[in-house]
Amino acid sequence: MFRSEEAVMEWGRAMRELSTAIDHLSVEDPSEIPRLQLTQQLIELHWQMARLQAEIARRTSVRSPGH
Repeated sequence: MFRSEEAVMEWGRAMRELSTAIDHLSVEDPSEIPRLQLTQQLIELHWQMARLQAEIARRTSVRSPGH
């Protein structure tokens, strides 16, 4: 059962990180963010979403199109 609890905690952490990243981007005016910083934030958000999608696929045995 420990593995399940650990997975739930990891899942919760990933969801909080993704939510925080989205919230952070949503309150900023993109025109005020240096392009490099905006690019880095968008790349990090992309990777967080990809990790979450992979985790969902792994847990539900569903594969995304093209994979």
